[in-house]
Amino acid sequence: MLPESLAPYSYVLNAILNWFLFSVGFWLLSGKLKWKKRFHAWIPGLCYIELGRSLDMEQEGLVCCVLDLILSAVGLMNPVWLSDRLQTGVGLVMLIMMVFLYVYGVRLCLRLLTVFRTKKFWVVLWFFVPWLILIVLGAAPSLQPQEIKDTREENLAGTTPAVIPGVTEYRQSLTPAESGLSIDLEERVARDFSKKRYLLKDISLDIPNGSLVMLLGGSGSGKTTFINAVIGYEKANARMVLNGGDIYKDYARMKYRIGFVPQQNLIRGSDTVERTVGDAAKLRMSADATYEKREKKIDEVMDLLGLTAGRDGLVSKKSGGQLRRISIAMELVSDPELFVLDEPDSGLDGVIARELFTKLRGIADEGKIVIAITHTPDRVIDLFDKVIVLARDSGRVGRLAFYGTPQEAREFFGKDSMEGIVMSVNRKEEGGEGMADYYIERYARLHPAAEEEGAVS
Repeated sequence: MLPESLAPYSYVLNAILNWFLFSVGFWLLSGKLKWKKRFHAWIPGLCYIELGRSLDMEQEGLVCCVLDLILSAVGLMNPVWLSDRLQTGVGLVMLIMMVFLYVYGVRLCLRLLTVFRTKKFWVVLWFFVPWLILIVLGAAPSLQPQEIKDTREENLAGTTPAVIPGVTEYRQSLTPAESGLSIDLEERVARDFSKKRYLLKDISLDIPNGSLVMLLGGSGSGKTTFINAVIGYEKANARMVLNGGDIYKDYARMKYRIGFVPQQNLIRGSDTVERTVGDAAKLRMSADATYEKREKKIDEVMDLLGLTAGRDGLVSKKSGGQLRRISIAMELVSDPELFVLDEPDSGLDGVIARELFTKLRGIADEGKIVIAITHTPDRVIDLFDKVIVLARDSGRVGRLAFYGTPQEAREFFGKDSMEGIVMSVNRKEEGGEGMADYYIERYARLHPAAEEEGAVS
């Protein structure tokens, strides 16, 4: 029992005691887990960060760190002077945070028990004397951690790009074209807590005006990420130039020269087709465009896409193919120089899909650059000028495996179909041939020589 004079400070003393016992446990563990900064074991919050890193569970470690810091700070305060109402409120908030701390702490504890090859029922102690588990695992000579090797895909993907000879040198050797779309992407990275993840790396190519380009790649190869980087929606460490205009440096102006149609149809069903396209024209066309110019452009676009006959009908009454054409019309009214479509044929049957791509062929023939992703490439490949093949290397990073005409792609990969090409660069776990690294390096090494000869061999 505490002396009566110390009773008001029991909360603070309890917090200090818990900190000490936890710190002893973390200190003992830090030696076995080979922490670089063992003194972090004595610092609230940082001890969880280090534990999460050593167990490849950085997200859980960060959450526990934040909660532990808040609870420790409140624990060192003497809440006696607070009113009863405030004490109740603070107590309730702390209780909620403690629940979350226990939940994420249990995740770390289960991983810790696995690493030390001990029985999982020990986790029950975490709810009563969590520091005891840490002290026992850290102090017992018979308990030693096994090698920590996290094989979870989400933790490994993109953290270490494959080293492929010649790829970076090839990208750096290219000279951007004066017209069309010039892409020079060094890398596109994302931060996952303290980890740096590479999504795309070393992609450079030039697309001439008037080209209809197919973007191919297996699941996870970075097709949508690549598109978002090209149009400036998610910027990469890159230089994107469209007919002399820098998309990144002058995005406020250049975004009006780019049209993008996502996978989903973002259209109000209660409007007519004409009003839907007309509203898009008001938003996307320049402010100084006259009424006559705007109406003429709307008529041209609707005629090109075969929407004139049903322009007075409600959008909600239109078929899937018509909805996709309406979505395209909404972007096309601004007369973009670059037109990008993410799976425009999704959910459409073969006949309607081919009709849609025939319309896109007509748009490209007007001098525009059209880039499209499709999961059924072989039924429309004859309409395309170029093929971009992205592949996920052995480090799970999207790279350029090929860029050229469809026939050159067949010869390069030795396949008769575009689907066969995709399967050749897909990982074996996904039913592919696992040849991504080979083709990425082969393209980088052979393409400069092929440019001199005028063909890809």
